[in-house]
Amino acid sequence: MNFEHLIPYANPLYFIWLALAILPLILGLLLAGKRWGWYQILLTVVFIYISFSGGYWQQGVALIGYVIFQTVLVYAYHRYRTQKNNSWVFYSAVAAAILPLFLVKVTPLFSGQASLFNFLGISYLTFKSVQMIMEMRDGLIKEYHPARYIQFLLFFPTISSGPIDRYRRFEKELLHAPTKEKYLQFLERGVWNIFMGFLYKFILGYYLGQVMLPAVTKELLNHGLFSWRFFAYMYVYSLYLFFDFAGYSLFAVGVSNLMGYDTPVNFNKPFLAASIKDFWNRWHMSLSFWFRDYIYMRLMFTLIKKKVFKSRIVASNVGYFALFLIMGIWHGLTWYYVVYGLYHALLICSNDAWIRFKKKRGKHLPSNRLTKAFSTVLTFHAVCLSFLIFSGVLDQLFFK
Repeated sequence: MNFEHLIPYANPLYFIWLALAILPLILGLLLAGKRWGWYQILLTVVFIYISFSGGYWQQGVALIGYVIFQTVLVYAYHRYRTQKNNSWVFYSAVAAAILPLFLVKVTPLFSGQASLFNFLGISYLTFKSVQMIMEMRDGLIKEYHPARYIQFLLFFPTISSGPIDRYRRFEKELLHAPTKEKYLQFLERGVWNIFMGFLYKFILGYYLGQVMLPAVTKELLNHGLFSWRFFAYMYVYSLYLFFDFAGYSLFAVGVSNLMGYDTPVNFNKPFLAASIKDFWNRWHMSLSFWFRDYIYMRLMFTLIKKKVFKSRIVASNVGYFALFLIMGIWHGLTWYYVVYGLYHALLICSNDAWIRFKKKRGKHLPSNRLTKAFSTVLTFHAVCLSFLIFSGVLDQLFFK
């Protein structure tokens, strides 16, 4: 049988195979309160084969090589991390963990072709690997079990686009199946998430992305930015981006729930955020929290400890620009992704300045439902403008 088009959550046939394959696991948890580890491993092998067979076999080979490389790397770091020159070992391990992703990002710039190391989900697996090394250094992960680590990397419901789980949380649930009572809650939540995923991705996301977006894109390219088409495109693309990605994330979380895992959610009504910081606490949360915990907080600690800047405010602003520049470059090495990142850094720094102003001189400024509604609308439009930049349509308007 040809599984070429059965990439995760993109084809109705994928859901049919998924439902049939996951049923024994559901029955085991529901009736016996047990998760059969061997069956979960079998599911992982089968669905990785489904996702990377046919025309994607090169990606499958790259995935296998990548997992072997990261497993050996984390083992080596775990073994040698206690050496006197710990910092050198640590930074070398982090650099090595990032290297395959770095090659994937830069290879097209020089060769014009995708890297041989590329496969669907390499970014999210890299985040997991770097997280593992950093938490080992912090002493939060004291033991290394390669089999558990591989299952963490290859957890198939989230392998292609997250959410990005944390190893300690995943390991705890891997070793201890939920009780029958708790699993009933997981089951109910999982079914709800999957049905909401269908609504988001295949109804709302499809209509916005396949019907409305081509029409408004054509109008915008024909008439330019200085017309109502600018707003039409901005709103449609922003809503499409949300419903498509949030729908995928709901599928990933829902399937995880059915397997007895409480995988963290990725979206929490982001367009209702009353500030840009609130937005990043609601949008693609597993990614934004990962960047916050493993890049921003560590960078801030270094800047303050080394007294690179006298002012904490300056250090914080530098940290934000570094953080969002990295996030922009991670999306791709094109000017609009870089501008997207720098734009969000500017928004965050401006938000912090406004908060400081209110604490010092804003005691008499109104604070009520009307001001909160105004903040929410303002944040929504600031975010939509960033997604317009992110979409790359400006590149088509100005440089094509």
